[in-house]
Amino acid sequence: MTALPEDDALSGYASTTYDDAVTPAGDVRPAARPVMDAVLRHDLAALGRAVREEVDALGIRFSSVDGDDSWHVDPIPRVIEHADWQALAAGLEQRVRALNAFVDDVYGPRRIVAEGALPEHVLVTADGLEPAMAGLAPADGVWIGVAGLDIVRDGEGSWLVLEDNVRTPSGLGYWSAARAAVLRSLDVAPEARPASLDGVPGALRTTLGPGSAAVLTDGPGNSAFWEHEWLAEAMGVPAVTTDDLEVRDGRLWHEDTAIDAVYRRSDEDRLDSPLGRFLHPVLAAGGLKMVNCFGTGIADDKLAHAHVPDIVRFYLREEPLLDQVETFDLSEPETLERALDVFDELVIKDRSSYGGKGVVVCPHADPADVEELREQVRANPGEYIAQRLVELSTHPTVIDGRLEPRHVDLRPFVVMHGAEEAHALPGGITRVALGEGALVVNSSQNGGAKDTWVLP
Repeated sequence: MTALPEDDALSGYASTTYDDAVTPAGDVRPAARPVMDAVLRHDLAALGRAVREEVDALGIRFSSVDGDDSWHVDPIPRVIEHADWQALAAGLEQRVRALNAFVDDVYGPRRIVAEGALPEHVLVTADGLEPAMAGLAPADGVWIGVAGLDIVRDGEGSWLVLEDNVRTPSGLGYWSAARAAVLRSLDVAPEARPASLDGVPGALRTTLGPGSAAVLTDGPGNSAFWEHEWLAEAMGVPAVTTDDLEVRDGRLWHEDTAIDAVYRRSDEDRLDSPLGRFLHPVLAAGGLKMVNCFGTGIADDKLAHAHVPDIVRFYLREEPLLDQVETFDLSEPETLERALDVFDELVIKDRSSYGGKGVVVCPHADPADVEELREQVRANPGEYIAQRLVELSTHPTVIDGRLEPRHVDLRPFVVMHGAEEAHALPGGITRVALGEGALVVNSSQNGGAKDTWVLP
């Protein structure tokens, strides 16, 4: 490993945890060297502006707590070595296959409860449970279709699953946009460029199966509508709302075409919603494949997450290949007491919250607020989960024209082509917390994104 010159832009760069690009000694990791060399040939502020201008021109917007609805893409991609990715991908694929089997069982015989591998309270108290989906299993056994898990790297560089997102995961189109903007701005040798994303639309189209398909959206009012249109164009299918559709004879029709499959990207993810009531007759008749299907919310329930290692063991008869952040099922009295003993060391999450909301990092919170939250958890433990605080890894990020370490996580995507066949797409969106020391990495809360390169 070669150290950077003292007058280089990384002079003085220091992270207190594992950094994906720079060692504790200040050396650039070999896999990141071509990218960092390309980055450091630029004026960093100008490079950041160039990437953001390209992204802004696409019209991508996000709601934000600070009123800035632009999408911040950092120009420095995160690089993952091929062997490292292969091991991570195997764990992701295993986990998604197990979660899909779990959903199928929940709306079927519930063997996992009957055989004592999962406490029944995990199911009956889950907000995402859809009892009316019982008996409506997809013909091919695929409930999830597309998963977008939240992965972190700890202070030792080990990959851990933080959360499972299998209801309506977003990011595929944004990932492609970030990739295009970064590649146009960085001159990197061909052999150091990432594995191509050209196969992503085809992988998604295969997930939808043969026959006619459509992307089902809420329309321009949905904050991710740009991505919905991108997905439809990339797959060569229409983007439709329920106003464009009608139900006839147990089939869904768009103009003169019977639709065989929809990629549901609507925010309406419940069967008891206008969309659910509209589609229920078609689902009951077996006339529609839905990606992702109503009812999958049971698999990304924050409490169910605590039990995923047992879910993997039960359905696949395998040990999990990918570890997860220790998660406490506070509904269990002994676990609750153990968590309360170390409460001020934990991260507490509202069980039904998403998008980085309802998260309290106790070591960083006001002590009085922590004590108030402790009493709330003691009174209603089933409404919360607790996780060990992970020392998230960092990555060089352009901040005010300089390179600074910022905490990151990873949103990789797994597509299913059958109940036993899952494929992790190479890379994903790395999300970055732009505030110094901040641990909540979300676009709506002063967060940004990086492209993620898996080396060929």
